[in-house]
Amino acid sequence: MARLTDVFAAKEEFIKCPKALNLLKIIQRKETNLCVSADVSTSAELLHLVDEVGPFVCMVKTHIDIIVDFTADLITQLQALAAKHDFAIFEDRKFADLGSTVQKQFSGGVHRISSWADFINAHAVVGPGIITGLKSVAQGQSLIMIAQMSAAGNLCTAEYTKTAVEMAVANSGFVSGFICTEKVTDNREFLNFVPGVHISSAGDNLGQQYVSPESAIKKGADVVIVGRGIYRAENFAKAAQKYRDACRDAFTDNYAKGS
Repeated sequence: MARLTDVFAAKEEFIKCPKALNLLKIIQRKETNLCVSADVSTSAELLHLVDEVGPFVCMVKTHIDIIVDFTADLITQLQALAAKHDFAIFEDRKFADLGSTVQKQFSGGVHRISSWADFINAHAVVGPGIITGLKSVAQGQSLIMIAQMSAAGNLCTAEYTKTAVEMAVANSGFVSGFICTEKVTDNREFLNFVPGVHISSAGDNLGQQYVSPESAIKKGADVVIVGRGIYRAENFAKAAQKYRDACRDAFTDNYAKGS
């Protein structure tokens, strides 16, 4: 177990993004590199899930636009849980528009994401302007570039991934890493956030493709993102603990072998 903390402590000297550095410290304090994807549709469901899994995760990923009864008070309560359980908040907005549009999507509207999220993400398809737009209204957030996706038939080609990495390098300090299915760069200042992880399922009928925690770690995951394996479990806390342990053990085994 100590191996995970040792590896992440060693990463600190390469990290330029303050939010990423803070995430590394959370991972070390809690000995977990698990992120839960909280894809639920009501405020009560979100808060209950997050309170249950909070002790076992380093990050909570939200889809705030699917909450049917959203109010500003939800954010207040979510931030309180983040402080209580010591985790970062990642809003999975997947920005994908012109710089002037994402400025408004990020800082305005009913959700006002720039006022509460620690991390956000964006597609590279629009080009560098999307990063410029987001950065211009950010309030200390960090951007995770979507370099690859876990859905079958996605259009993230090798050339597309290469371009996403180049955009990240050009915005070092604001971009903290990548949504990816495998390690996409040897540049050690970036973290790899791997989604589509499930212990007992290979996928669904809507194109989702799952890998095991062990496979995700072997492919270079720093942070492992789990959704349905936790939020569809009968006991959220037990499921989160199971995934936390699986990820931690896989990480320890992988680095013990010199990976």
